[in-house]
Amino acid sequence: MKNLLYLFFTSLFIISCSSDSTTENNETALFEIPFETNNYWTYNIEDTSLNTGRDSLFVGNDTVINAITYKKMKVRDNQATGFFSNSLRNNGARVQGNKLYISGDFSANLGQTNPLNFNLVLDEFIAFDADAPIDGNPSVRTGSFQQTVSTFPLTINYTLKSVGGQSYSNYTSPNGDTYTNVKSGKIILNLTITTTQVLSGIPITVYVLPQQDVLVSEQFVAKNIGVVHTHTQTSYALNSQLPASILNSLTFPTSYNSTQNEYLDDYLVN
Repeated sequence: MKNLLYLFFTSLFIISCSSDSTTENNETALFEIPFETNNYWTYNIEDTSLNTGRDSLFVGNDTVINAITYKKMKVRDNQATGFFSNSLRNNGARVQGNKLYISGDFSANLGQTNPLNFNLVLDEFIAFDADAPIDGNPSVRTGSFQQTVSTFPLTINYTLKSVGGQSYSNYTSPNGDTYTNVKSGKIILNLTITTTQVLSGIPITVYVLPQQDVLVSEQFVAKNIGVVHTHTQTSYALNSQLPASILNSLTFPTSYNSTQNEYLDDYLVN
């Protein structure tokens, strides 16, 4: 997902909810998610820095990835501010049963002043499963990569997962809009960052970022409409016991916290 998690310490990313009635997410009936060509959704974006924006997300033509046919997702002018639209931008999406599958590039630039870049190729990642139990994991990706920052070799271990959420017969988003038959799901990015330093000839592993969820993004999906609200919390805190020689040399803030909301404004579905 091009910039799906579009921030690493700027975002290291996003959760919250508001609702009227809640039930267990245990329905087995078809939960229609409209992903036909020419469908579109526009979202108004707000964040804790009082920044605002507007994204337009479109369902494009068919595209084949690893012998599987998807819909190519597009955004206006190839730019998106919100986590949800940015995560789908230029990626393949398909619906099968009550699941939304994503294949393509997922990248996260965690902070405008943070030099770390997070890039991951997703293959059949289940971004949303209407039948998933609360906090159940329908899809998990784990791995690691290396990056050098200010002469320090960093190892970034990650877990990207989606989990099931709640069911709402009636849902009221924070902006006051109301919807019926809504289900939620979360996308969570968990990171651990270490560096190896040699002291007196002995290699020592130092935790730069202790294991933590840096991004929690909750999508609220209305039957026959699609995503109507996304709440994303991005936060991190570096190891407070880092040696000054490392802490003073890293070129990103020692902590970060940001919240973003994406509200559906207009849509066309077939």
